[in-house]
Amino acid sequence: MAFTDQQYQEIEALRNQSTTTRRVTSPALEEILYEPIPILDHGFIRVIDYMGDDASIVQAARVSYGKGTKKVNEDQGLINYLMRHRHTTPFEMCEIKYHVKLPIFVARQWIRHRTASVNEYSGRYSILDNEFYLPEAEHLAAQSRNNRQGRGTVLQGEQAIQVMKLLQEDATKSYEHYAEMLNEDLEGNPTDASQDGLARELARMNLSLNFYTQWYWKINLHNLMHFLSLRADSHAQYEIRVYAEAMLETMRKWVPLTYEAFVAYRQKSVSLSAGGIDVVKKMLQGQKVTQENSNLSKREWQELMAVLEMKG
Repeated sequence: MAFTDQQYQEIEALRNQSTTTRRVTSPALEEILYEPIPILDHGFIRVIDYMGDDASIVQAARVSYGKGTKKVNEDQGLINYLMRHRHTTPFEMCEIKYHVKLPIFVARQWIRHRTASVNEYSGRYSILDNEFYLPEAEHLAAQSRNNRQGRGTVLQGEQAIQVMKLLQEDATKSYEHYAEMLNEDLEGNPTDASQDGLARELARMNLSLNFYTQWYWKINLHNLMHFLSLRADSHAQYEIRVYAEAMLETMRKWVPLTYEAFVAYRQKSVSLSAGGIDVVKKMLQGQKVTQENSNLSKREWQELMAVLEMKG
């Protein structure tokens, strides 16, 4: 994660300012406001702004005029109820805004979540940084043999060295060509006054997907939890999961009661089909149930057995 001295000074200036407000604040989140949280080799997230807290969710659910005199355990009970029964509107009353620096290929997965407001760094107006993502050796894995969108065993020996070499050489060369086509330095001055540079909006197309981009990403709490339920899951691609896990920690600081409910009723819970529930009922009654007589597909049966931690 690379910041210029000026960028660090700007961050410190923001963190040192203090504003009086009548709005609710989250003390734990205030402690890390604007602060970069490093992710991958050059990436980060920063919480830039937020609105609301756990009490705001409770207030919206009760349609009251203030925090009221309810106890914390009663607020937790209501939030648990809302989460358990998927009454989502009160969670939509809270919002959070992040500054995210991430590889372009991660951004292309991320942008599929279309419920946020996004403003991305423009390669048409600005020169992109010479920063690209290279996986750690432990994450340089072969294609999974049984999952078309997953990884298998980690590459070893000469093959791993060669793959890493190709990744680095290709990214380095593509940026060299990008800079050559632009024919300008980072300040916009021509490097060869006798030639015109290619337009920035065209030169950028030569860069590989492991180069970093940045954006501001604002989302309400309900949609954030949907994002986290998918991207902080163990099945998500590592490179987006580490961002989601860092954001999950900011959520814990921001709305701790909602975080506890989210973990209990969304992240660590499972959803069963009618057929799956029927199988569980029969098992509880002592009946012998197999995949063949369960009316479940082989894949759903395996998933159910994995949830129940049984062999099948």
